[in-house]
Amino acid sequence: MRLLSIRSRADLERELAGVGADPQSWPIFFAKSRVVAVKLTGLSTAGANILKQTAIACGGDCAVNRAIVSGRVRRSDAVLLVTLRQLRVLVDRLTAQPECVARLVPELARLSGRMQMPMRVIKLGRRMIDLGRRTYVMGILNVTPDSFSDGGRFLDPAAALGHAVVMAGEGADFIDIGAESTRPGARPVPAKEQLARLMPVLRAVKKRVKAPVSVDTTSAVVAEAALREGADMVNDVSALAGDPRLLAVVARFGVPCILMHMKGRPRTMQRNPKYRDLMGEITGFLAAALERGEQAGIERTQMLVDPGIGFGKTVAHNLEILRRLTELESLGVPVVVGPSRKRFIGAVLDVPSDERLEGTIAACVLAARNGANVLRVHDVKPVVKALKLADAIGLRN
Repeated sequence: MRLLSIRSRADLERELAGVGADPQSWPIFFAKSRVVAVKLTGLSTAGANILKQTAIACGGDCAVNRAIVSGRVRRSDAVLLVTLRQLRVLVDRLTAQPECVARLVPELARLSGRMQMPMRVIKLGRRMIDLGRRTYVMGILNVTPDSFSDGGRFLDPAAALGHAVVMAGEGADFIDIGAESTRPGARPVPAKEQLARLMPVLRAVKKRVKAPVSVDTTSAVVAEAALREGADMVNDVSALAGDPRLLAVVARFGVPCILMHMKGRPRTMQRNPKYRDLMGEITGFLAAALERGEQAGIERTQMLVDPGIGFGKTVAHNLEILRRLTELESLGVPVVVGPSRKRFIGAVLDVPSDERLEGTIAACVLAARNGANVLRVHDVKPVVKALKLADAIGLRN
């Protein structure tokens, strides 16, 4: 007798094959093997009690306020602990329960569906890219004078093109070009100035590099000009809230768009950021951004989310995001993470920005293990190598 380490579906299927289990039963065993924790808020006394008893009847459990049974509190949050299979059964059983818990059914059903069949395929023109197949790398190309790590290095179009060619040769799956610094304390850059920096580089890169190009901007004017010039996707640190016109631009072109969480604005975001519920607030913010995009006509399958490492977060916040990244699975869309050379790495390791490679690699591998589909980095070659090994080991579920 021994314990098994089942860290992925492949691990489980290998063991099931070894004992001769019917392959048709493998999805059932996988659904039973994975326990998920679901946070629910603001349940009534009756709702919390019914949810707990129904969860237990399904083979799971539900933690609620200890004073709920006696009725000394009127509301309670809850932590539901179930397997994927138990979650499906729970959804069915709650349908016949009173309104106080039956109202939970649509959202629980959506959550169940997203966890079992997450949307990972994005469309780039005629190409379909499955971001769940392996971990992808997005190379950062800042054509700015003041970015926190490489400001000024690639402001010259020739230097920028050369760096893009190098990153593509090192294995970058995407090139993300930004003409406006979003470092802490940065001021907005007018669209005209962004375009003057961006367009010569974009044109040159599109001629020389096969990798898809993302434009990092919050401006509808900049995004539209870049997309007309051949950019393949948009990376918006404001999650389509900075410039309302950007919603219509992304919808019209039908390109993928990265929606990032940021607390505040670059100029003020690091002034003592505070959260009551860090992951709850990030997830809620991104869910609202996805809804905003859908209402504007953007296909959900064309949106990706980014928790915004370093954007209105303390060192502790950034470490918690990496540790709890799997919680973004509830959104059912690909996850992008950008830990590269960030200040939290420098704070933990006590090193300047040009000595944060090892920390960046560690953060990227951990993010991939916890569900990141795309890693946005400065140092492409070493990160690609590290992620290739991590994918070969099978760290992704």
